[in-house]
Amino acid sequence: MASAAPPSRHPVDAVPPLAQLGAFGLQHVLAMYAGAVAVPLIVGGAMNLPPADLAYLITADLLLCGIATLIQCVGFWRFGVRLPIMQGCTFAAVSPMVLIGTGGGGLPAIYGAVIVSGLAMILLAPVFGRLLRFFPPLVTGTVILIIGVSLLPVAGNWSAGGVGSDDFGAPGNLGLAGFVLLVVLAVQRFGPAFLSRIAVLAGIVAGMAVAVPLGFADFGGVGDASWLGVSTPFHFGAPTFEWAAVLSMLVVALVIMTETTGDMIAVGELTDRRVEPRALADGLRADGLSTVLGGVFNTFPYTAFAQNVGLVGMTRVRSRWVVATAGGILVLLGLLPKLGAVVASIPAPVLGGAGLVMFGTVAASGLRTLATVDFRGNHNLTVVAVSVAVGMLPVGVPEIYAEFPDWFQTVMDSGISAGCLTAIALNLLFNHLPGGKRELSGPASDSAGESTLAEPVVLPPQRAEKTVEEARIERG
Repeated sequence: MASAAPPSRHPVDAVPPLAQLGAFGLQHVLAMYAGAVAVPLIVGGAMNLPPADLAYLITADLLLCGIATLIQCVGFWRFGVRLPIMQGCTFAAVSPMVLIGTGGGGLPAIYGAVIVSGLAMILLAPVFGRLLRFFPPLVTGTVILIIGVSLLPVAGNWSAGGVGSDDFGAPGNLGLAGFVLLVVLAVQRFGPAFLSRIAVLAGIVAGMAVAVPLGFADFGGVGDASWLGVSTPFHFGAPTFEWAAVLSMLVVALVIMTETTGDMIAVGELTDRRVEPRALADGLRADGLSTVLGGVFNTFPYTAFAQNVGLVGMTRVRSRWVVATAGGILVLLGLLPKLGAVVASIPAPVLGGAGLVMFGTVAASGLRTLATVDFRGNHNLTVVAVSVAVGMLPVGVPEIYAEFPDWFQTVMDSGISAGCLTAIALNLLFNHLPGGKRELSGPASDSAGESTLAEPVVLPPQRAEKTVEEARIERG
């Protein structure tokens, strides 16, 4: 008797050859590097830290980015969603941390609040896991669309030379970004299968080949960087716990968990591995652990990096071990500052050209998910329209909430969290709460974002009999 064939391994768990692991992993690192170092630069710059302390924050951040990514992708016990998800410092925490740091508390007060928020995330993870039923395709597709569209201005700023650069918007910057974009598209269209999967990396390499002789790249920081750097616990002093700082960071923790939920569901859609409540709780618990480690090792709260979600969708490389390899590269960059300085020398326009493709891919993935939703005779179009509008407000008008309280700004200044919360609330209002006005012309379906708690649809007698018969067959 022939033995049964072994079950096929899901692409998420597949391990590509070593050479592909390195190339794919490096591509993920290059896609997120600028965003990864931005948070320590912004917070440290606002606090007027000396260059040596800024460099220390950056290397510590890269090290913890790598460790957090490994926890999320590889996982252990009940920590880690085990999907191809890169981790990085969240921008949602920037404003509260700047206020804490410049308000007299300094870095020790920031790290005390970060540690408490991380512990809170670990404790709240199971609660968020049970809320997964409120994320049907109507909500997830809207959130993925908002994630992609809200990231496009980041790619635009990179393409123009980077915010604050002296030559922002110069034709040369935009021309370099356009060249990288064309290379990425050409490799995807005409390159062999393997090369098309590293189209972003190929575009960045080609962009650097043009940028260096034209004087776009600055390698001055490479010579000044040390070869070895190790982040030690509480380098800036023992953490302090101030109630106002802790409360503000607890609000940030809720925002992080909301954003991470959207990112994990997006990656689950792209990799064809549905995120179940237990897996979501494990992923959020990993975020909390990484955030606690961040407070101990002199860095900040961690979350899933939306920048890399688009890369997964664009390259169709779904292996979590590829992203785990990227995490290992980040650990090396954190331990070897000179290597980090080499990566940091990549000009912003080169990253911008690649970012336009990646972030646009995220938005397109959201549209693909929304294509499965039924918009006929219901309020689903209103849910999408209002959610996208609210999510885009802080992106298009960054100062729109400047006169509101700090806690409100923390939640609503992120277009991702604002749009996600709006989509959840409107889906509950129109599709879950009983007694609401219904305009359904046919049976509700999960793919349309309708709730099983909605008022039943009265079927014609013939269809009702058929449904009863089908149910009898299913029961056997």
